[in-house]
Amino acid sequence: MDLNLLVALDALLEENSVSGAADRLNLSAPAMSRTLARIRRATGDEILVRAGRTMVPTPRALELREETRELVRRATAVLTPVRRLDLARLSRHFTVRGHDALLGALAAPLIARVGGTAPHIRLSLLAEASADQPDLTRGHVDLEIGAREPDRPEISSDVVGTDRMVLVLRRGHPLAKGRVDVDKLTRMAFVTVSRRGRLHNAVDDALAERGLRRRVIASLPTSAAALEVVSRSDAVVIVAERVCWPAAARLGLVTRRLPVELPPARVVMTWHHRHDGDPAHAWLRGQVREVLGEVTDGPVDARD
Repeated sequence: MDLNLLVALDALLEENSVSGAADRLNLSAPAMSRTLARIRRATGDEILVRAGRTMVPTPRALELREETRELVRRATAVLTPVRRLDLARLSRHFTVRGHDALLGALAAPLIARVGGTAPHIRLSLLAEASADQPDLTRGHVDLEIGAREPDRPEISSDVVGTDRMVLVLRRGHPLAKGRVDVDKLTRMAFVTVSRRGRLHNAVDDALAERGLRRRVIASLPTSAAALEVVSRSDAVVIVAERVCWPAAARLGLVTRRLPVELPPARVVMTWHHRHDGDPAHAWLRGQVREVLGEVTDGPVDARD
């Protein structure tokens, strides 16, 4: 038995694509097709079948997915020599992608930590894409920081903190004085933060349960852009309190508690399971975990 077939099968079952698996394993598409043919002969199953323009796994392939992934992980661990991590000499390039507010809170302390301990590590910090991309699976991104836990079994995750959602508005806003009740909330003009341009979110669902609606006038792709709009108008926005507070404070904005209960925003770190046992990747995750833990658990410096 050629154990390389397990690696190829693992890639095929993650990508559901011959070309995608070939890209992951640095093979040509014809070579990957030949490997799939060998896997079909070995298992007696088609593994992937065409459905329109895409390929889908067979029931047998779905049964094999978790077992194959675990076998590849264990084999990799067995065949990888145990080595001591020498941070002073470690030369790696890591790509981290995330929500703009989280990257804003993370960037300066993370760069300082890495530069002081592992000077040959280079970091690329990327903004979120406008649509979900399998970049963790394909190795284009090493670590993602956001609010959602993964729904794909090959993606590992860690909830590193939580943050409360608050209303942000300019100091001279006509409705800024005193407590914000539901009546005030429904009279305000809102902007939302959405990389996909969505105008509806959990706030609207919470209001709808009370038979209420709010007025949303625009969506912005980043928290920074939304806060800038709020600072120059009577528009308001709902954002994560601790993560966004430094940017809001620089713009002279104030925060108010919401009159409706919203679940706290989770800060979730995700990565592909192939990196679970990588000492350098684990070290980077630890640095990110500590920085974001301090941000989300720390006090807000000032608040109206």
